[in-house]
Order: sequence, then C-alpha cells, then structure tokens
Amino acid sequence: MKKILLSLALASMFISCTQEEEKKQPNVLVIYADDLGYGDVSAYGQGTLNTPNIDALAANGVRFTNGYATSATCSPSRYALLTGQYPWKNERAKILAGDAPMLIDSASYTMADMFKSQGYETSVVGKWHLGLGNGSINWNEDISITPNDIGFDYSYIMAATNDRTPTVYVDNRRVDNLSADDSLFVSYKENFEGEPTAISNPELMTKMKWHHGHNQSVHNGVPRIGYMKGGKSALWVDEDMADHFLDIAKGQIDKSTESEKPFFMYYALHQPHVPRVPNQRFVGKSGLGPRGDAILEADWCVGEIIKHLESKGLLENTLVVFSSDNGPVLNDGYFDEAVEKLGDHTPAGVLRGGKYSLFEAGTKVPFIVSWKGKVKPAVSDAMVCQLDLASSFASLVNGKSDFDDSKNFLATFLGESEEGRENLVLEATGRLSYRKGDYAYIPRYKGNAVNKQVNIEVGVSQEEQLYNVKNDPGEMTNIFEEESELGASLKSEFEKATEGYFKPMQTDVVLH
Repeated sequence: MKKILLSLALASMFISCTQEEEKKQPNVLVIYADDLGYGDVSAYGQGTLNTPNIDALAANGVRFTNGYATSATCSPSRYALLTGQYPWKNERAKILAGDAPMLIDSASYTMADMFKSQGYETSVVGKWHLGLGNGSINWNEDISITPNDIGFDYSYIMAATNDRTPTVYVDNRRVDNLSADDSLFVSYKENFEGEPTAISNPELMTKMKWHHGHNQSVHNGVPRIGYMKGGKSALWVDEDMADHFLDIAKGQIDKSTESEKPFFMYYALHQPHVPRVPNQRFVGKSGLGPRGDAILEADWCVGEIIKHLESKGLLENTLVVFSSDNGPVLNDGYFDEAVEKLGDHTPAGVLRGGKYSLFEAGTKVPFIVSWKGKVKPAVSDAMVCQLDLASSFASLVNGKSDFDDSKNFLATFLGESEEGRENLVLEATGRLSYRKGDYAYIPRYKGNAVNKQVNIEVGVSQEEQLYNVKNDPGEMTNIFEEESELGASLKSEFEKATEGYFKPMQTDVVLH
C-alpha cells in the first residue's frame, strides 16, 4: 500500500512539474540591425561577406525570403515594429532629429506594454531614434518621456543615431555618467558660441571626414549632425559602443533570470549605420572597409548574446527574431571607403535600390526567426512584415492584440504555416508603394529618380510602375502597360488602402 501511495505521489509531482513547464512563458529577443541589406547576410547567398553567427540563427530557424520592414528609413520602421501601426498614418513618423519629442504617444498600446501586461520584464538596449521628452529636453535632469513610458521597464539607449548629437547614453531617464559640474547642451538650430565644428576646425576630424550633412559638432574625431556643448564625462567612445551595449543586454538577461520572470528584450544594434567606427578587433577584417568591418562586429554581437542565453540555460525557452530596419546604403555622409572597397560584395543582393528607396532593396531585409527545439529549420517564401510581430507575439503569450494594422502570423513565424500577408503598403521618405502576391506597384511621383548624395535609385518616376518581383527580383522590367488590367486593379486597391494618406505625384522627400 505504501508503495502504491508513493507511486501516486511521484506521479502527481511529475504531472505538476510538467504542467508548470508547459505554463512557463517563453522569453522573446528581437535583434534589430541598422541599415543591413538583404545581401549583407551570407545565409541569403548573395554577397561575399561571411556572417556565421547570423547564419547559425538561420540554419536553426526560419529564414524568410520575403521579409519586410515597413519603411526604407529607420524611425518609421521602428515605430511600426513597436506600435503595430503603419508609420505613414502618423505624419511625424519620419527620420527624427536627436532632440525630437517622443514619436510614440505614451497613451498608446505598444508591444512592450503587451508583454509587460503578461508579467514580462521588458527592456530596450541600443539605438532608439523614436524621440524623447516633449520637445524641450533638459539633458541635465530627468527626461520626462522615455521608453519607460511606453512599456519598457528598463531602457539603456542612444537618443537617436550614432551620427547625431547628443553622443551620450541615456540610462532610463538620465544621461549616463553625466557630471553635475559639466552640463550638457544640445541644439539642432544653431551652434553654441565658441564651440568648434567640422567646418571651422577640420583638424578635429581625426577618424572620419564628412561627405555630406555631417559637418557640425565633432566628437571622438568624427563629425556629427547637430551641435553639442559640455557633458565631457558622458560622451561615448564609438569603438566601445558594441561591447558596451552587449554588456548591458547581458546584464538585463541576468536580472530577468534572477527574478524568475520571462523577458522581452528589444536589442537594437547600431551597425552598420554611419559613422562606422568598429572596435579595433574588427578593423580590416572584412576587406570591405569600415562598413564591412561593422557588419562583422554586428554578427559577433549576435553570436555573443546567443552564447550568453545558452550559458544561462535560456536558449530553448527564447524566441529570437533577427532583422533590419531598412535596406543598405554605402556612402551615407562620410568618406569611409564603403564604395571604393566594395569589391564583388552586393549589399542588396539582386534587389534594386536601397535605403530611401521604393524599390525592393529599400524594405526587403534579412528576416530570421529562431527558437531552439521549437522551430524547425526552414526557408519560407511567405510575405511577412515586422508590423505583424506585435500581434503574433500577443498570440504567443496570450496578450491583448490591440494593434491597428498588425496581423497574427505566429504560425508562419514559427514555420508551421506558409500563409503570409496578402498585401502590404510600404513607405520611403514620405512616398508609398504596394506589394501584393508576386507584384510590386509604385505610383507616379515627381522628383529625381536617383538620390545623388547616396547614389541610390529611389523608385521615383512619372510613369506608373509594376513589377513581377518573383520572376524579376531586380525590378528591371516595368510591366504596367503590358499588364494594364492587373496594374489598374492593384492601383485601385492601393488607393483604397491609403485613402486619406496618399498624395499622388507628391514631391516631399525626407533625407538623412
């Protein structure tokens, strides 16, 4: 009898433990690169760079061949990722200055809010570029509106981009390491009296020289956009940035482990955005100059954070998404030999265009979902978008999916379905285009066909454009006249989907 009772007790304990394991919520890690192209990841088989750590994610997960950001520039894509709303519905969702007010309304419901409501520790580490404060920031006091006000328990960020002032880290609401006797001042309107710039003091540019746009304050031998004064103790060192953010990210994972709560982390890499100043460990390793070296550094960061998850026994309970905010650009404001040392590497692969472009290379990006033991390795041609991660994650953790435009494609992201988006409205510098099935439709627009500063075709033409991107991924043959009925149908669908937002033949363009 005692043996029977003991057996029943052990069975009960086993069932209880099994149920607890089943109830355990998965961690979610979103790794978001900056200006990384479709051909920059070697798993896609199109460029010459070798990215073994990102490739390992792809080899053990689902690699999407039709994965999209919503926009061909950073702030709008990041807005869509976190809010589940098309960025073109918010007229402020454009490339932001370093002192711009918060783009996401603190009253809105975000991906971070959703995770937090389900008991998650939520954090953002790395590049932010979605604005801070209410438009008038005193960098020497607590910042009133930060990621902490839109669902993140912890945030450790750069305010905007590594080429914009202020070149400091923000730890939750305070500038990190700022000395009380050396106040920090930032302006995007005019310089501070007596402060040097790249134009007045070119000798300060010891690490990089500007090509266009980046000729204001100089810090760490690199000229930037925007003016800055003071705050010397808080200034970052570009070469140490990757290591610094990685250490912060690892620390947050450790804290979540100690609290025994699941975590959601938005780990926003700064590479390979300009200025490309990687750690000395990577300098010269790619043979492609600073841009290639920065991509190798980003790949290393991916490998290190995955190894950290594994060392903590968390990898089998962590869903990892890797993607990029938009397509690639070579010369984006600095003389850094990105063009001269490109060789046979193709950052956009076979795609046309790049960052700032309505063509495919503007928004079709590397997109990988990995979850050890849960996601079977596969390559999927389903059309997916970062916009849909919010609702899909809500389905994963039984959260509320209160997102305007985000759709639930969890089964697709987990490799259990080939069903993707039927259609998608994409944005580049204020202009819109339409993807449906195998086709891409671009309306007529006024303006230059090529952004000469960065030497990228932006997709602008006074003729309507239609491409079969399955048979013609390089979008070389405009079939709008040939397939006039299809073209008219897609045009009608596009105009209905964007009614109230689309401006035919618009000329407004927002550049870096």
